Amino acid sequence: MANIKVYKQTGAEAGTMTLDDSVFGVEFNEALVHQVVVAQLNNKRQGTKSTLTRTEVRGGGIKPWRQKGTGRARQGSIRAPQWTGGGVVFAPKPRDFSQKINKQMKRGALCCALSGKVADEGFVVVDEIKLAQAKTKEMVKVLDALKIDKRVLLVVTDADEAVVRAANNIPSVTTINSSLINVYDVMANEKLVITKEAVKKIEEAYKA
Repeated sequence: MANIKVYKQTGAEAGTMTLDDSVFGVEFNEALVHQVVVAQLNNKRQGTKSTLTRTEVRGGGIKPWRQKGTGRARQGSIRAPQWTGGGVVFAPKPRDFSQKINKQMKRGALCCALSGKVADEGFVVVDEIKLAQAKTKEMVKVLDALKIDKRVLLVVTDADEAVVRAANNIPSVTTINSSLINVYDVMANEKLVITKEAVKKIEEAYKA
């Protein structure tokens, strides 16, 4: 089991914490992580786009001019795709983009992503985050003290509602509850700042 430093919100060290290797010490599987991220993004797609083909556009039932003798190109309908207001070739229609990913794959990919952050030193454990007020400037002070200047995923628990409100207006910070942590958000951010309590909850939920 790996030991990792734990920091106070002031940036000072507050000891160490032992991480469960079955969650935070897994060998990185790029193919698995990629597959789960693609599935997660596809599952977010609404699939509601829809345009009309030439058979669905209203009008155009009569031939606009006779076939021969006008000097113009022959046309059969003013609702053909080459006409303004005409139908769309290979028109997109509503469809379901969702992909099924089983629990073992989701768990494996998340453990890979978390382990990758630990290995790359992008995993910062904080003893706890307590703010005097749920204000953005208070959260900025904490991030500055921890020397976080990159895109960061802030993982908290239900008890940290004030922290979530304080971080909402910081463009480079994404907050998420430990129960909702997912592969895409972990991989999309360069740093992961997590409270000690959130680490314990993740280990309880995902340890082998």
